[in-house]
Amino acid sequence: MAVKKAAVVGATGAVGQRFLSLLHGHPQFRVTELVASERSAGKAYAEAANWVLNEPLPKEFAGMPLKLANEDLDAEVVFSAIPSGTAGPVESDLAKRGYKVFSNAKDHRMDPDVPLLIPEVNADHAALVRQQGTDGFLVTNPNCTTIVLVMALKPLHDAFGIRRCIAVSQQAVSGAGYPGVPTLDILGNVVPFIGGEEEKVETETLKLLGTLRASPGGGRGPAAIEPAAITMSATCTRVPVEEGHSITAHVELGRDAREADILHAWESFRGDPQRLKLPSAPQQPVHVHRAANRPQPRRDWGLERGMAVSVGRLRPDPILGWKFFCSGSNTVRGAAGASILNAELFLAKGLL
Repeated sequence: MAVKKAAVVGATGAVGQRFLSLLHGHPQFRVTELVASERSAGKAYAEAANWVLNEPLPKEFAGMPLKLANEDLDAEVVFSAIPSGTAGPVESDLAKRGYKVFSNAKDHRMDPDVPLLIPEVNADHAALVRQQGTDGFLVTNPNCTTIVLVMALKPLHDAFGIRRCIAVSQQAVSGAGYPGVPTLDILGNVVPFIGGEEEKVETETLKLLGTLRASPGGGRGPAAIEPAAITMSATCTRVPVEEGHSITAHVELGRDAREADILHAWESFRGDPQRLKLPSAPQQPVHVHRAANRPQPRRDWGLERGMAVSVGRLRPDPILGWKFFCSGSNTVRGAAGASILNAELFLAKGLL
């Protein structure tokens, strides 16, 4: 299989840096273009970027010149790390110009013809790109908190159905980008509000767990996603943790289940990425922890190179039936790694 040329747009930011770290040495995608804002265009990457990751900047990227998104790019695939709020028109223009855009931004997630994708969860939703009517296409991955939660909910929804879910997040400071949350706001504190996060968790979850419905009257291609019939309530908080978003979830299942049944659903869960052996896919997407004090973000976010989600503390809930704790990497599985896995899925299915 030929290696695809890739561009990273928004390359100097924290998510862009994570893209470069994960794409360095990737067997299917080779970064040939780096794109940034006007103030950085023309500079070498190492000159323009304030590298904040713990691992060193790969040498192959250090001297690469930064381009603008409206220039011709020597790439087929675009990984977008543009901040939400400004990504929308840039990504739409790139798709119209023929690029296959895999975005981490929120701007197009709820568009009816744009897949909001977690490959283990709703790989069939990839077919929505056929309706976009552009030379290229646009695919999005969900919010970082939503990804962790939905990876834990999907096996339960498949096995038992879910009627109601209450989710309370404890989100790492790295989810706010760099420089992120002011020190005096977060040290020794919990911030009980993150703008827009609760709405994303509540709406994106229903699209992800929804059903792809064919066009009415036998028309060509899929028409839309029918959202899952789950009543969702989310509260999102910021906590003084560097990496790893965690969620306390309370669920009402559609039918009775024993503890052993729920544990089996998680441990046996596999999706298209595992069957297709995609390069970034975790062998086991959901890791079950039986110790009473696990999972913990500091100890568990790096499981399977940051691409697995951990669950634990499963126990009866007197109101909804069951409750549990889940955790996962917000910068890898919840951001750049999610977009890369989406692109790997499209490549395996012959859609690139």
